[in-house]
Amino acid sequence: MTALDGTSATGRNLRLWQDPALPVADRVDALLEEMTLEEKIGQLGSRWLGNDTQADQGEEPGEEADGPANVAPMQDVFAAARRVPFEEVIRHGLGHLTRVFGSAPVTAAEGAAEVIRLQTEVVKNSRLGIPALVHEECLTGFTTYGATVYPAAIAWGATFDPELVERMAAAIGRDMRAVGVHQGLSPVLDVVRDYRWGRVEETMGEDPYLVAMLGAAYVRGLESAGIVATLKHFAGYSASRAARNHGPVPMGRRELMDMILPTFETAIVEGGARSVMSSYADVDGVPATADPWLLTDLLRDEWGFTGTVVSDYWGIPFLATTHQVAADADEAGVQALTAGVDVELPDTLGFGRHLAGRVRRGELPESLVDRAARRLLTQKVQLGLLDPDWTPEKSVAGAQDVDLDSPANRALARELAERSIVLLDAGTALPLLGEGRPEPRRVAVVGPCADDPHTFMGCYAFPNHVLPRHPGLGLGVAAPSLLDALRAELPEAELIHEPGCDVRGGDRSGFAAALQAARESDVCVAVVGDLAGMFGLGTSGEGCDAEDLRLPGVQEDLLAELTATGTPVVVVVVSGRPYALGGVSGTAAALVQAFMPGEEGGAAIAGVLSGRVQPSGKLPVQIPRGPGGQPGTYLQPPLGSDSHGISNLDPTPLFPFGHGASYTTFAIDDLRISDAEVPTDGEFTVSVRVRNTGGRTGEEVVQLYLHDVVAQVTRPVRQLTGFARVRLEPGASALATFTVSADRTAFTGRDLRRVVEPGDLEVFVGTSASDLPCRGRIRLTGPLRHVGPGRRLVTRADVEPGASVTRMV
Repeated sequence: MTALDGTSATGRNLRLWQDPALPVADRVDALLEEMTLEEKIGQLGSRWLGNDTQADQGEEPGEEADGPANVAPMQDVFAAARRVPFEEVIRHGLGHLTRVFGSAPVTAAEGAAEVIRLQTEVVKNSRLGIPALVHEECLTGFTTYGATVYPAAIAWGATFDPELVERMAAAIGRDMRAVGVHQGLSPVLDVVRDYRWGRVEETMGEDPYLVAMLGAAYVRGLESAGIVATLKHFAGYSASRAARNHGPVPMGRRELMDMILPTFETAIVEGGARSVMSSYADVDGVPATADPWLLTDLLRDEWGFTGTVVSDYWGIPFLATTHQVAADADEAGVQALTAGVDVELPDTLGFGRHLAGRVRRGELPESLVDRAARRLLTQKVQLGLLDPDWTPEKSVAGAQDVDLDSPANRALARELAERSIVLLDAGTALPLLGEGRPEPRRVAVVGPCADDPHTFMGCYAFPNHVLPRHPGLGLGVAAPSLLDALRAELPEAELIHEPGCDVRGGDRSGFAAALQAARESDVCVAVVGDLAGMFGLGTSGEGCDAEDLRLPGVQEDLLAELTATGTPVVVVVVSGRPYALGGVSGTAAALVQAFMPGEEGGAAIAGVLSGRVQPSGKLPVQIPRGPGGQPGTYLQPPLGSDSHGISNLDPTPLFPFGHGASYTTFAIDDLRISDAEVPTDGEFTVSVRVRNTGGRTGEEVVQLYLHDVVAQVTRPVRQLTGFARVRLEPGASALATFTVSADRTAFTGRDLRRVVEPGDLEVFVGTSASDLPCRGRIRLTGPLRHVGPGRRLVTRADVEPGASVTRMV
């Protein structure tokens, strides 16, 4: 690092801001005093190198290029930003380096060498020599070539297992930190509101409490490795009209506060997240990136968040180009900075040098520049980037030893995949081995997802996200298909494979061979679902929204003809969103849902099918019955959950939220509620006895739901309030106890203030939002309370000794 004359508090020849012995705030104050206005503005920007498109190579911005689509929205339109020489961009310093590892297929060693090169340029070519933060995507693992591809986030939701998600995030963080990465753009805390949205696969489900608990766990894991976790997309992005990507969000403040924002608040308070990404969405006409209520009044002043707010990629110029609330990128930058955005990603457009002229002309308070720079510099100090012994080489010292797809990583990916598989209905065919059934001698394995491991991976997994632009490199990791895995799982059986059709398109020419294979087999495993992509190149993923919830292409027609053959058909859906399965539920011999289970997904699904793996996944989203009614999520008030005879459309799902079957059976009974009445500032306990009544060891997720019987605004018929994953041997039982604070019943009242209201609460405990054998009632007494920051966000769950449980959920 460039040394400047001066003596620190320790007597070393350092500037005060370089002295590790001083408090972080003092160091940042000293550095800000040292910086010119242009140097402070330089910290608010970023640069994306290595993501060259054909538009970079001579086409005009906006001109359509041949070849694979962008990996970020409209990156070709903004390619001009990357034509400015890097030396010019960093002349006054730089805030972030964008996706050094995640833009092209580079090895860990190659990426580390590029980090060294770029950081050296940043340090040497600016007066103060302040290094940049390096950020990367990590939605399904470290998004780089050869790194472990974990299950997609919707699969994390199916595990109902925060401790497991935390371990995964810690492993991801360690790999990233070893190669010089400082910030990860994850987790996605959007709550699903419409299953047609392409990015459902990136979410953890449709329930705010489930998403909050898993999201906070992911944050704790990533932050434990020294990586700054970034919460996205703040806020409302998942609730766009008609589920169209970047569509307007017709949502009122109350729904936003009760359904969307709690996940972010919990991840900050319980997880310790240090960054938030502003959303592309406009909610009720106000774009998030220009919303001071959201980014300052709520996030900072009410929640006490002290980290950085980064823009989603090109979210600032979008204020001008797509939202049209600013005349140009310069004005958009002023709006975003004023609202509370601190760093512009992935390139500097709105936070450019025009800000200095505006400050000097008195059009923009310099305090806004200082505010944003202070937040970013605070993180750079915390990360050690301003310590005197920091060097680009030391920052990547772990790269020489790191194995980005280590055996430990793969074991963790396998565990996640196995716990995420949801047995919707074992029917008459599962498990394939044991349970008194004859072992199948001939198995037809058909469907477009049967022999393509790409279908196991989300749109931000490197093989689907970047490698399509680099044909010939394969997956970069070992990822057996389900066909491969079944060959290993069923070594005595003869497997016949016919794809039948593609994931997309209307070609039925393969139907005949698939049907013949099914007729000649003892059982048929039909594997259908999604192939993730970007901006219309897939059936799931960013910009890959669905018109309805029918399986893509002609897959549903293939299933209909397969089930008509008379051969038992086990339907396996490998997808990023739930699809309507009402058309096959009555004719399929079994139904299995696998939410993009990652590189180890083949073995996990095969294990569930054979019976080697005891299924324990639970639905984080409902499975619709029909494709066209667009049933909402389970969180509906009375008029949204029951037709009441006033509509011919039935919103009842085929399989409810929280559902998941097993190869053993469980009974939940002996409900006990500690009190009949509890004050509105008190707490109560709910306990049930869980028994394994079957013949195999298994895990059950005990779920607690509440319903406010009479409230000043309409409330959900039931809402998840706590859950506990319990492992039991055959014949064993355990007592699951939930400690519920009255704060957990709070909602946003008519005056838009959060309240705990006296009155009756219905209590439900069971194994899904519909299977609730234990029911009771409790009354909250005393005055109406207004609650806010500091309220209890978590329902504690305990299990008596002798049973295993994920605690504090």
